[in-house]
Amino acid sequence: MLKKVSVDFSKSHDRIPRQDPGLEDSISQVWEQRSQGNSSLFNGQKFRYGGYCLDDDDGSTNEVPHVCLRLGLTDYRTFVGTNLSSLWEKFLVTSEDDSVRCRHTSSPLGNGAVIETSDKKIIVLRRSNNVGEFPGHYVFPGGHPEPTAVGIDYHQLENNVQTGEVLNKKVTQEMFDSIICEVVEETGIPASSLSSPLFIGISRRELNVRPAMFFYLKCSHHSDDIQRLYSSAEDGFESTQLHTVSLDELKMMTSRMPGCHHGGFALYELMLQRLKNTKETSLIAT
Repeated sequence: MLKKVSVDFSKSHDRIPRQDPGLEDSISQVWEQRSQGNSSLFNGQKFRYGGYCLDDDDGSTNEVPHVCLRLGLTDYRTFVGTNLSSLWEKFLVTSEDDSVRCRHTSSPLGNGAVIETSDKKIIVLRRSNNVGEFPGHYVFPGGHPEPTAVGIDYHQLENNVQTGEVLNKKVTQEMFDSIICEVVEETGIPASSLSSPLFIGISRRELNVRPAMFFYLKCSHHSDDIQRLYSSAEDGFESTQLHTVSLDELKMMTSRMPGCHHGGFALYELMLQRLKNTKETSLIAT
């Protein structure tokens, strides 16, 4: 599915400052308040989600469209001071265009993985009470793609067309590599036991307009093996429990998920429905 996703990485997709000096100053104030006495917070670079465009390969409704993600740069400090601020709604503008509506927010692009075990169970984590966002809630394994993973510290090379194309390909690959890394670190499942990630869509939660991209992965392990693997997970401290649940059980848990992960579940359901429709169409055709 990598060929169906690409990235346009450009400074043009960076956050646009709000024309309100007081509101812009509040970003530093919120960061200072949140980071004071909290040594775990640091201001790392993140990819900013600036929207997407779709392009059908041949106009056929049966063909999976090509998705181009528009990404810029942001940082954790600005995320805390815009999306996570109590003033987050003041950074929005009235528009039906999502990229315009959120152009003044940091909106770092997160990721999440809907992982299906060999016995058709889905892996869900319960977040630690010490994390910054949604402590104690259920989530799919995930985190963030990282600019530093592809050597990006700031915008520097996009003006050269050839170099920009190479950079876009590296950033695209990081979208897929990063979700594998997050799953391995948070669950303890080895990368060799995971299928290639299938991109299923992007969800943006209503509360503080936080965006996340979601993937579907198959795991070759039975659900009974997952707890053993989880006990040695590198980033197991970010969660307190791992659950392997049926689809019906997962539906019951979505009310305790952050909005973007609830949206990730909805994307998974759409994927299952598409697969079902495709099978039914194939049966009719034969």
